[in-house]
Amino acid sequence: MPGSASTNCLGPWPKDVGIIAMELYFPSQYVDQAELEEFDGVASGKYTIGLGQARMGFCSDCEDINSLCLTVVQQLMERNGLSCDSIGRLEVGTESIIDKSKSVKTVLMQLFEDSGNTDVEGIDTTNACYGGTAALFNAVNWVESSSWDGRYALVVAGDIAVYATGSARPTGGAGAVAMLIGPNAPLAFERGLRGTHMQHAYDFYKPDLMSEYPVVDGKLSIECYLSALDRCYSLYRNKIHAQWQREDSEKRFSLEDFGFLVFHSPYCKLVQKSLARLMMNDFLNHPCPNTQSGPFSGLEAFRDVKPEETYFDRDVEKAFMKASTDLFERKTKLSLLISNQNGNMYTPSVYGCLASVIAQHTSSQLAGQRIGVFSYGSGFAATLYSLRVSQDHTPGSALDKLITSMSDLKDRLESRKKVSPAVFSENMKLREETHHLASYVPRGCVDDLFPGTWYLTRVDEKHRREYARTPLDKELPSEPERIRAAENIPSPAKKMPRIPLANSNSDAGVGN
Repeated sequence: MPGSASTNCLGPWPKDVGIIAMELYFPSQYVDQAELEEFDGVASGKYTIGLGQARMGFCSDCEDINSLCLTVVQQLMERNGLSCDSIGRLEVGTESIIDKSKSVKTVLMQLFEDSGNTDVEGIDTTNACYGGTAALFNAVNWVESSSWDGRYALVVAGDIAVYATGSARPTGGAGAVAMLIGPNAPLAFERGLRGTHMQHAYDFYKPDLMSEYPVVDGKLSIECYLSALDRCYSLYRNKIHAQWQREDSEKRFSLEDFGFLVFHSPYCKLVQKSLARLMMNDFLNHPCPNTQSGPFSGLEAFRDVKPEETYFDRDVEKAFMKASTDLFERKTKLSLLISNQNGNMYTPSVYGCLASVIAQHTSSQLAGQRIGVFSYGSGFAATLYSLRVSQDHTPGSALDKLITSMSDLKDRLESRKKVSPAVFSENMKLREETHHLASYVPRGCVDDLFPGTWYLTRVDEKHRREYARTPLDKELPSEPERIRAAENIPSPAKKMPRIPLANSNSDAGVGN
């Protein structure tokens, strides 16, 4: 029954709490960044080389934050055979605010109405690109707390990243990630290993509540990002050293202790620079680095630099980017698939990078690895934490199922429709003029959406939004499923099969 809990969930601390399943949604259309350079009249390579971006996904006016999150949640539950009754917490991280009171989470509850499950904790969490991570931490904390009733938590991070015409526009994107949280997870949080830094700054913010566009101080934003990275890495390193000392180990932590490193990615080049900066931190923190051979070779001239004076030092940046080339190739480059091909998704950005790592490795390559995750949100808030991948990589294991679910990522990216920069620009203009209107019917082409995508059908005179879903098989002449926000009519979708509660003593995989 919804709300019931297995009695043994009240026993020992749940083991290996973390990410059991993931689903990723991105728009079905994109603009080519090389073509956008020509359209914008900028130097060739400014977006593709300078920013490291190849394509940028974007939404027409028939998609909004509610539809993105409806799509990714339903896809995750269908793909993994999850029943609505098995979810006890659902939390959304987003900065794409279309209502100053009503949460996206409450819109998603319409997917649960047929099941009768209204006992679902959680709400929306907002702080720029950090909201998804905050929601994820809340979900993990719930499973590990006395409040846990034995069911799964579901975390959704989604955003539509758009900018006014100008130099920031090519750093946009859109998408959503859903993550199923519980014990016995193939991606388990390493307990006690989080380094967090929070500070006040106006580096990126959205004070105009009638506009989707942010106010951005580009230089300050980069400084805040890098300073937060320095601080979080220092805190993380101190905490893992403290753990090792309690285990009578004198080992010194370095980037080599991460199997993979993923970062919040406003654009790909910043991620490459960030890894180089962490190498600089290792170099400066080392009591006696070897500058004659090895990774620190030739870096002796930078031994006495102060990190806070190097945010825009081109000599330091160039030297450590060169020195960290091999590290980047081995630990971070493959994480940039979604970022490079779809752009910045804001809250889901770092989790798109995590999904990219999962999609491009086998279970045996991932098993037992430590994955470092750096999440950043302007304003600003940041955390560096780590996930430990399960050692069990046998066929049918939780890790094997997670990797299999991400295996179609490249094919999905290639199945999108390319549109011209002129059409992209027209779509941005249309969103700018209409995203806040009442009594509005979107003009975007629904036929271009992926199968199973929720979309906005109309906004009524009281700003109440109605949605429909494209058929899962476009060859079938089926009627789309509908959600009428104004009348609270639930989706007539077929109920999903029930799975066991996620109690800590169960080793059953998702969908079993």
